[in-house]
Amino acid sequence: MTTLLVEDIGLLVHGDPTVAPVRDTTLLIEDGVVTGIGVSAAAPDQVLSAGGLTVIPGLVDGHVHPTFGEWTPAQDAIGWIHNYLHGGTTSMVSAGELHIPGLAFDALTPELVLSIAITSKHTTGRMRPSGVKVNAGTVLLVPGMTEEHFDRAHREGIDQLKFIFYDWSRLGDGEAQRYVRWAHERGMTVKLHSGGVSRSGSSRVAGADVVTAVGPDVVGHISGGPIPPPDADILAIIGGLPDTHVEVCSSNNYRATGIVVDELTRLGRLDRLTLGTDTPGGTGVIPRGMLRAVCYLASVCGVDPVAAVAAATGQTAAAHGLDTGVIAEGRPADLLVLGPITGSMATDALESFALGDLPGIATVLVDGVPLVATRSEQTPPPSRAVTWRSAPSQPEPERAAPVGAHTSGCC
Repeated sequence: MTTLLVEDIGLLVHGDPTVAPVRDTTLLIEDGVVTGIGVSAAAPDQVLSAGGLTVIPGLVDGHVHPTFGEWTPAQDAIGWIHNYLHGGTTSMVSAGELHIPGLAFDALTPELVLSIAITSKHTTGRMRPSGVKVNAGTVLLVPGMTEEHFDRAHREGIDQLKFIFYDWSRLGDGEAQRYVRWAHERGMTVKLHSGGVSRSGSSRVAGADVVTAVGPDVVGHISGGPIPPPDADILAIIGGLPDTHVEVCSSNNYRATGIVVDELTRLGRLDRLTLGTDTPGGTGVIPRGMLRAVCYLASVCGVDPVAAVAAATGQTAAAHGLDTGVIAEGRPADLLVLGPITGSMATDALESFALGDLPGIATVLVDGVPLVATRSEQTPPPSRAVTWRSAPSQPEPERAAPVGAHTSGCC
């Protein structure tokens, strides 16, 4: 058994808004799983001193569009998942492998969409690019699917489905609702593209009439991806589906996000809020997208920073059936050690989020393994340093910066 003790934690945030943060504590990790909070160990294999910084769960990006490994044709970029790891993302959920070159959105068949999902599940989803847990292989729901298609997806380990190119002129025939029922019978999560058309121009507009009739588990980018439904439709969706999760993405309409947050707050249901980036795509590749979303919620929308962190971690994980996003005994040790950067008025990461200041990430652990040991490549360093009293287990090697590159991390 491999034991890691994280000590000198200034503030521990659990990723569950109902659990109060704990100050001046420790965290015990055994074989990649959290086994104790506020405890010690007689002879741990490794000791990480958090230097008084904040520990939160690794960020869970609930809306990404992977293609093949770490290549995205949407931006012709390679290595984007590595960069998201350094931005604090430890888990991702595919919202569909949409950007495969040559994919004809007007000619999608049940066999084609299922084949794409199966291939992605057993390639990108199996390899853990850069160590990130990528739940890849999401079936794009199209007309004409049978229950056997759902059985095959389930046998292949697929657990995410999405409506985006579905023909909503068929809404009254009951097929879409049947798909949701079949999915739930197999423990699958259904997401629905809401709002206007996507970058492809081929997705279907979905307002309150569509969303409330179908009843998905997650309403994708309700505040825009890139544009939201009308304001009245946003309110009707939130009120008409009282237990459905609603997702806010980095590619949002900022004004509409305020409407979403205000309504969830009024109803006392911020626990329904989930986050994602809706990238890579036309919005680009945004390694710090999830961090920025937490900052926006806490500093502009008035969300308590504890609740904002929960939306980016435990709530998004739970909405998609993932066993991560919460720091608790028995859960995977997917963690960030982070804190205010030099020059910030904040004293911990929660205060950074409340001020809208980007916190600096020192360490990223996935299953207790330090994939980022002492310094993120994508954020400025926190004002305090972490230290290891024994060598980290296979830390990710630092990348050499190109000659003449600016490496201060200031922007």
